[in-house]
Amino acid sequence: MTGPLPTDRVAEPSDVRAAPTARRILAQAGFEARGLLSHGEQLLVSIVLPLMALVGLALTDAPSLGDGERIDVATAGVLALAVISTAFTGQAILLGFERRYGVLRMLGTTPLGRGGLLLAKAVSVLAVLAVQFVVLGVIAAFLGWSPQAAGIPGALLVTVAGVLAFASLAALIGGTLRAEGVLALANLLWILLAALGGVLISAARYPAPWDTVVSFLPSSALGDGMRIALVDGGFPLAEIVVLLVWTGLASALAVRHLRWSD
Repeated sequence: MTGPLPTDRVAEPSDVRAAPTARRILAQAGFEARGLLSHGEQLLVSIVLPLMALVGLALTDAPSLGDGERIDVATAGVLALAVISTAFTGQAILLGFERRYGVLRMLGTTPLGRGGLLLAKAVSVLAVLAVQFVVLGVIAAFLGWSPQAAGIPGALLVTVAGVLAFASLAALIGGTLRAEGVLALANLLWILLAALGGVLISAARYPAPWDTVVSFLPSSALGDGMRIALVDGGFPLAEIVVLLVWTGLASALAVRHLRWSD
């Protein structure tokens, strides 16, 4: 007599199932966050430069930052600058070179997809920002920072909206331009936004008509939103709406035009 036929068999391609969408996004976000925290040049942009701006603004009298305690106003603006540093500058440069070296081409063969990649990058930025905010918050508290507790929920929401907006803009630039162009443009925009984009100084303090132009920028919405929440204790609803509009426009263009390789 013959024994029972073996039931083990080699898995066919049709047996392979992709992990759930949320698990794919979280796995990629963890990989992205570890990469950001392990590169010295990324830490320079993400933590060291905002920290230098915080100390410089706190220990000097110029430029004028407006009403409120100087350290409180400065810290709100620097936290906004940290969001831009990580969500925009760092992500755009990283994405540009990922395309250069074929990393995105590899991801293009996975079920992650373009939308999943954008969400994973946004989640990784939030994780890195948590580290940034702790470091900057501790130094600011040592310098006398005293945020309005009532504004913390609004500050968290405007931070999330800012991450979505600037990560989408980073994907648009980093996913369409050549790596060298991304490197130059991302650093140039960081300088321009920090100096003239309403991040550290409210758009209302700029001369006309530049104040009107700046007020529509995502950098101004983020900076003003942080100041409204952490300095005034208010809820920055209008600023969050502006950031979400930028998110919708930039993410739609990024998903449509992002190239997986140069």
